[in-house]
Amino acid sequence: MATVLDQEVYTEPEAARLLGVAPSTLHYWLQGGERRGTTYLPIIRPEATDRRYVTWAEFIEAGWLRAYRRNRVPMRELRLFIELLRDELQVPYPLAHQRPLVSGKRLVLAAQQEAGLDEHWRLVDDQLMLTYPGQTFIEQVTWEGDLAAGWRPAPDPRSTVIVRPDVRFGRPSVQGISTLSIYEYAEEGASRAEIAADFGLRETDVRWALAYENARQAS
Repeated sequence: MATVLDQEVYTEPEAARLLGVAPSTLHYWLQGGERRGTTYLPIIRPEATDRRYVTWAEFIEAGWLRAYRRNRVPMRELRLFIELLRDELQVPYPLAHQRPLVSGKRLVLAAQQEAGLDEHWRLVDDQLMLTYPGQTFIEQVTWEGDLAAGWRPAPDPRSTVIVRPDVRFGRPSVQGISTLSIYEYAEEGASRAEIAADFGLRETDVRWALAYENARQAS
């Protein structure tokens, strides 16, 4: 049965821009490819496809992978970890399901150990407690039941900016209002108080939206 995870939300360039990774990097994660004369299978997708759109589940897993690669966790370990979870849980995108980090922690622990994932970057520890990376991932995603329904792109956990596939076509928003619209309004000279009043928002939401867009525009 199709779920929100199967929904095609972004083109590859759009997803790469939201994630803050190079389009070629995201394409490699999705499709695999040749590196230094060696052909590699995809990391996120179970197998390469002709599809050039990114599903919601793929976007969530790419967000997780981005955080680890920015900390130079070896790709070999990450690839094997995802493959092991996929095989054990029999779902194509295991990290877009909350189940592994709630009721499947033993599977996660075993997969981490077999993949050789460094203890510093494991999602659960030997006592089956969420580690800091595991807790950070859980909190960055909005869960509905066992499925990822939203993703918080800003690094600050207090931020009210969220990305949802069913709101603003998957574009960042606060309380259903596009952060880009708020930014453009501010660029026209409107104050935070004016923006909040016109959009029916709290000034706190406006501040988070502008902080997010200013950072994104500067990158």
